Amino acid sequence: MSLAEQKRLEEEYVMGTFARKPVCLVEGDGIIVRDDQGHEFLDFIAGIGVCSLGHCHPAVVQAIQDQAARLIHVSNYYYIEQRGEVARMLSDGLSACDQAEHPAVWKTFFANSGAEANECAMKLARLWCKRKSHGGGIIVTLEGSFHGRTMETLAATAQPAKQEAFQPLPQGFLHVPRNDIEALERVFVDNDQAVCAVMVECIQGESGVHPCSREFLQAAERLAHKHGALLICDEVQSGIYRTGKPFGFQNFGITPDIVAIAKGIASGFPMGACSARADVADVFEPGDHGTTFGGSNLAIAAAHATLSTLAQREISESVCAVGSYLRARLGEIPGIVRVRGFGLMVGCDVKEDIDAPAVVLKGLACGLLLNATGPHTLRFLPPLVCTDRDVDVLVEKLGTLL
Repeated sequence: MSLAEQKRLEEEYVMGTFARKPVCLVEGDGIIVRDDQGHEFLDFIAGIGVCSLGHCHPAVVQAIQDQAARLIHVSNYYYIEQRGEVARMLSDGLSACDQAEHPAVWKTFFANSGAEANECAMKLARLWCKRKSHGGGIIVTLEGSFHGRTMETLAATAQPAKQEAFQPLPQGFLHVPRNDIEALERVFVDNDQAVCAVMVECIQGESGVHPCSREFLQAAERLAHKHGALLICDEVQSGIYRTGKPFGFQNFGITPDIVAIAKGIASGFPMGACSARADVADVFEPGDHGTTFGGSNLAIAAAHATLSTLAQREISESVCAVGSYLRARLGEIPGIVRVRGFGLMVGCDVKEDIDAPAVVLKGLACGLLLNATGPHTLRFLPPLVCTDRDVDVLVEKLGTLL
C-alpha cells in the first residue's frame, strides 16, 4: 500500500494525536531504516531512544520469535520463565556504582510504558509514606519536566502548555525550577511532613536534553531523606546505558529510592519497569497495584535478550566515546550555538533564524531521521550501536542542511 493510501486511511480512521512525517518506514537493521520506496535513512532518533540495540537486532528478533512460538501471554497470576532473571539484571545495573560489600537489592514491577512506570513509582511513594513515615502525599517535580501523558503523569509534568486543555488534573503536585536548591528547601519548609517524594529527571529529555546540576540532585536526595520523603528518578529516557552508565543518575553521585524505566529496556518491544530498593518495594502487597499485560512472556523475552546483549558488549565505553565525538562534531557546525548531553543523549540549539522542525523535514530528503523538541532545538537519541562513521555522515549532511 502506498504512502498516499496509508495517509488517507489514517486521516479517516486514526486519531490525529501525532503530526506524522511524510514517509512510510517498512524495515530496518542497525541504525538504518528504509521506506516503502527503498530509500535509506540514518536513524538518529531510534524510536525516541527506544531501539537501544538498533533496528531488528538478531538476538531480540530471535528471542521474540522463539517465545511467540511457545507462549505469548498468560497474565501475572502465574510464574513465567526469565522474569526473575530480568529483574535481577535490573537490580545489578541499578547497584553498579554501589561500593558496599553487599550491594543493595532492587525489586521491580513490570509495566508497559514509561508513563505506567512513573504511575507505579508515584503510587509506591505515597503508600510508603502512609505506611512507614507519615501521611503526606505531595510529590515535588521540576519545571520543564516530562513524566507521561496519563492524567496523573501529566499532573506531574510541570509544563502548563501541556496541562491546560485537560484541567482539572489530579492534585498533590508542587513544582520547582530545575537546579534551584533554595526553592526546593522552601517547599519542604512550607509543607512540613506533607511531601512524600521528589521526582526528577536527572537529564530532562523531552525539553531538549537539559541536565540537572550535580549539586541540585544531591541536595534533592539529602532534603528528601531529611524530611522522611523518597527520591524518585525518572530514567525512562536516560536509563539502559543511554548516558554510558547503566542508569543516568549514576553520573551524579546519588542513589534514588525508586526508579522508573522504559524505552531502551527491550530494544523496541513495549515495556516499562518500576524498580525500588527492597525496603521500599516491600510496602506493596498483593492487590495494591497490577497490570494485565506488564511483564508478559514476549516483553520479558525481548528485555532478556536486550540486557544480555548489552552486558556482553563494551557498551559503556562505546556510548561514552561516540557520544563525546558526536557532541564535539556538532559543535563544529556553523549554525549550532550550544551542545549538551551525556553519552548518546544529546541536544543542541541552533541560531534563532533557523527553524529546527523545518530542518527535520528537510533531513528526510537527504536520508536523515532527526528530531526537534522546540523551534530552535534538535535532539539526538541514536541506537547505542552508533559509530563515529555514522556521526561523520550525520554531521556532513546536517551541516549542509543548516
